[in-house]
Amino acid sequence: MHKLLDGKKGIIFGALDDKSIAWKIAEKAREAGATFTLSNAPVALRMGKINELAEQCNTKVIAADATKVDELEALVDQSVELLGGKLDFIVHSIGMSPNVRKKRHYTDLNYDYYLKTLDVSAASFHKVLQTAYKKEAMNDWGSILALSYIAAQKVFPDYGDMADAKAALESIARSFGYHFGVRNKVRVNTVSQSPTATTAGSGVTGFDRFFDYADKMSPLGNASAESCAEFCISLLADHSKMITMQNLFHDGGFSNMGMNPALLDG
Repeated sequence: MHKLLDGKKGIIFGALDDKSIAWKIAEKAREAGATFTLSNAPVALRMGKINELAEQCNTKVIAADATKVDELEALVDQSVELLGGKLDFIVHSIGMSPNVRKKRHYTDLNYDYYLKTLDVSAASFHKVLQTAYKKEAMNDWGSILALSYIAAQKVFPDYGDMADAKAALESIARSFGYHFGVRNKVRVNTVSQSPTATTAGSGVTGFDRFFDYADKMSPLGNASAESCAEFCISLLADHSKMITMQNLFHDGGFSNMGMNPALLDG
C-alpha cells in the first residue's frame, strides 16, 4: 500500500486475533507508514493474540477498558508520549453484547446486560472521543473512525440489542463530529461493514446463513475484512479530510438492494 499515512500517529482499539478487522487495519496502517499503539481490555488481551500483532507492527500494547475514563486518559497520555506527539487518528473497533452471547431474545433482554452492551459498544466511543477532546490530544485535520453495521438502520432480528448500540454509535459520531470539526477540523465517521467472519461476528445466531444471504444479495458480494481495512486507511488519510459525520457503507452494495434474482435462483 502507498505510504498514505506516512508520519501519522494513532491508537487502534479492538484487535483480538487475525480475524479482527482492527487487526487488518493495524497491518495496513503499518504498511501505509503509520505508527500507533494498540489497545484492548485486559480480558481481551488474555484471550487474544494482540502481542503477536504488536511485534509484527513494532509497537506496544496498552491495556485499557474503554468503558473506564481513567484508563482511557492513561492510554492517551502514554500513547502521546510513546509516539512523540499528538495523534492523527483513532480507530474504535469495540463491540460486545452479553445478551447476544447468552442468546437472550430481543423481547426477553436482561437489562443489566443491555446497559453493558450500550456501554461497551457505544458509550465507549463517546468516552474515547471526549477523552481525546478534553486532553487536546488530536492534531488538527485528524480522523476518528468507528466500525458499525446496517442493523443500526434496518431490522436484523438475531443481531439483538447490538442494533441499538450501533444506532447510538452512529449518532455519537455525528454529534461529536460537529464539535471536533468546529474546534480542530477533526473528522469523525463510522464505517458500516458487510457481515464479516470475525470471532465476535461469528457468534451471532444464524451467522453462516446470513453471511451467504448477504453475499448473494450484494452485487459485489460481501466486503472482506482486508478490503474494509483498506477503505479505513483511505478515511484516515488526508485525501478524505472533508468527509465527516457520515456513516459510510462498505458492503458490496447490500445497503441499497431490494431484491437480487440470484437469491430466487438459488
